[in-house]
Amino acid sequence: MTIRVAQIGTGNVGVHALKALITNPEFELTGVWVSSDAKAGKDAAELAGTSTPTGVLATTDLQQVLDAKPDCVVYTALADNRLVEALEDFKRILSAGINVVGSSAVFLQYPWDVIPAEMLTPIEEAAQQGGSSLFVNGIDPGFANDLLPLALAGTCQSIQQIRCMEIVDYATYDSAAVMFDVMGFGRPMDETPMLLQPGVLSLAWGSVVRQLAAGLGLELDSVEQSHIRVPAPEDFSISSGDIAAGTAAALRFEVRGMVDGKAAVVLEHVTRLRDDLCPDWPQPAQPGGSYRVEVTGEPSYALDLCLSSPNGDHNHAGLVATAMRVVNAIPAVVAAEPGIRTTLDLPLVTGRGLYSAG
Repeated sequence: MTIRVAQIGTGNVGVHALKALITNPEFELTGVWVSSDAKAGKDAAELAGTSTPTGVLATTDLQQVLDAKPDCVVYTALADNRLVEALEDFKRILSAGINVVGSSAVFLQYPWDVIPAEMLTPIEEAAQQGGSSLFVNGIDPGFANDLLPLALAGTCQSIQQIRCMEIVDYATYDSAAVMFDVMGFGRPMDETPMLLQPGVLSLAWGSVVRQLAAGLGLELDSVEQSHIRVPAPEDFSISSGDIAAGTAAALRFEVRGMVDGKAAVVLEHVTRLRDDLCPDWPQPAQPGGSYRVEVTGEPSYALDLCLSSPNGDHNHAGLVATAMRVVNAIPAVVAAEPGIRTTLDLPLVTGRGLYSAG
């Protein structure tokens, strides 16, 4: 029996999710919501880059999508710069009895003790009212820093620290809103972007350290954050636009879960716009970027995760991986008990039915 699914957002992540919903016979596409009038009225196949028309036309009317009564929606609409609106969307969808998988808002990966009760409780109540479930994940926050490190931790005798790292060149990440407005690249060094406002790093990635701590059975004393920014040595261009000399071109930050004065679980990002910047910072395991999990304990582990794709570079592969982490979880989320679900309580998602000989 097919699962009826709608797509919310067709941007960098959503376009890959939409293609999967169209091409996987396990799903029946019921609707597509878009934020742009330019995309409204277009067939889902045109937006996804598939050849056979679906008969499902994109709309800017969310209620129209919900009226089709899907079993689940895939929510990939950008939430970083429209957080209030995104949370209202979740409440509206969940209370209508529709399950949600998504790649945003990222703190919903594991929101407890990360966001205040006045933000979290209405979402939990909407899920209970609708008898629906919500699962937010991806690659980071997502499987690179919940599923993989906890699988390694499950083979240890003792653990002193888990560190999850993203070491990536973002030059080909094509989203001006994320790159300039959220992360502050190309902005003056004395200007504080959204991501680096007090407490925002711990809000965005606090879910990572809190979930790792929960998986280890740890009570964190506090969550701390720090960052370093480095300016561009000269003018250059990236996919999202121009970077002027002296503006932000590299960023390194940590979010640390502290126990008895020590960092027990750490999320670290090393983000460059050129691979020659900050050569003394950690280097990726492959050109362009990689993810790394370091478990210090008995035994200790260092796991490098290298993404690639026949259709693009490491950033393209990461977008596909983010989309498919949540799309492939749809059957498990639809079957789950109502509420916010996490990697800790969903069954293993194995990629069942995805094998193709060529």
